[in-house]
Amino acid sequence: MALRAGVLSLNLTASHRFYKLLSLGGARSLSENVSSKPANASAPATMGDHLIYTQEHFALKESLRKIIDLEINPYVDQWEAEGKFPAHKIFKILGSAGFLGVNKPVEYGGLGLDYSYSVAVAEELGNIRCGGIPMAIGVQTDMATPALARFGSAELKQEFLLPSIMGDKVACLGVSEIGAGSDVSSIMTKAVRKGDDFVINGGKMWTTNGAQADWMCLLASTSDGAPHKNKSLICLPMNLPGIVIARQIDKMGMRSSDTVEVFFDDVRVPCKNVIGQQGMGFTYQMLQFQEERLWAVANILTMMDTIIQETIQYTRQRKVFKMPVLYHQSVHFRLAELQTEIELLRSLLHRSTALYIKGNDVTKLASMAKLKGGRLARELGDSCLQFWGGMGFTSDVLVSRFYRDSRLMSIGGGADEVMLGIICKYMDTLPKK
Repeated sequence: MALRAGVLSLNLTASHRFYKLLSLGGARSLSENVSSKPANASAPATMGDHLIYTQEHFALKESLRKIIDLEINPYVDQWEAEGKFPAHKIFKILGSAGFLGVNKPVEYGGLGLDYSYSVAVAEELGNIRCGGIPMAIGVQTDMATPALARFGSAELKQEFLLPSIMGDKVACLGVSEIGAGSDVSSIMTKAVRKGDDFVINGGKMWTTNGAQADWMCLLASTSDGAPHKNKSLICLPMNLPGIVIARQIDKMGMRSSDTVEVFFDDVRVPCKNVIGQQGMGFTYQMLQFQEERLWAVANILTMMDTIIQETIQYTRQRKVFKMPVLYHQSVHFRLAELQTEIELLRSLLHRSTALYIKGNDVTKLASMAKLKGGRLARELGDSCLQFWGGMGFTSDVLVSRFYRDSRLMSIGGGADEVMLGIICKYMDTLPKK
């Protein structure tokens, strides 16, 4: 598919990769029976009237949908049952097609596009019929690598960023600890300098991709200074002596994504593995959170659309008291309310994205979107599951999986209460010290 003149400012190499990506359907010999069109009728996007997407965005989404339908969705139930999906295999497929570095630098294997393309990819990944696999992909693209791409040395980018974009290495993010989840400044993991190395002791909790990761973007205290100025982000190979995967955590949802507890016992890593400036890790991580939160909202919006549509289909054919469940006013009115909330959240996401790609600080808007996304997902999952009745309480339908998976939205990447605190800070309504 030809690119519209003047839309993309890529060099020749990036343009070649983008053309190759857009023609993926033919190159990969995808079955003609695989649909590349969104399954839900409520999707608002068409090429001519979208606020931020161009035909290139839609071509990108279409190519990704083919991969999802061929390489991922047929195996989701199996991977959910096994508690793990083959990250290296799936990431290599996605990386070879360019989907793990959409907005990353061309010189390190990325496509060099703006962040709106990453949002489009996140939305399309919402067509995967579980939450765990999209989350694992999001860790690779928008949680563990943004700071490295922005602030890392050329050597670090060559060693860690390039293979992550190409799908040759799996990344994880090491921030949360048992006593420090959303309160990032309270982490206890320490990296003490000894000669040309840091010696790391401590542990990380709830580490997505941890069981399969080749490297970790680790946040650790590297000095005894103020808690917001004494931390650094470190590229940590996961095969170093002293790194122990203590256990794989059994979760109520996101079951196809492995989540582990990791311990560090005198792990030595070169000081050159620090991303950017030493002591700036907390600031870099807060910047990473902007993209992480926008990504999470984009991803869950598509699944919410799908749940609404599947609920409409089920309640239209399921009868109660000789009338389809859908025709009860309480049901179709409630679905209309939920769809309205989805569209409002989508508008907030796209406005935030438009501002972000122009260089604006969207911390407040991203926090608002994350807060609303988590609460709406809980509300929508509960309401729709109720309309499925007994079927909703089984593991046979997507709505029950969404009910379990989406609960994390209000916890991971900053709990609702932390989002409220950030919003209040920007509103200047917090109590004065």
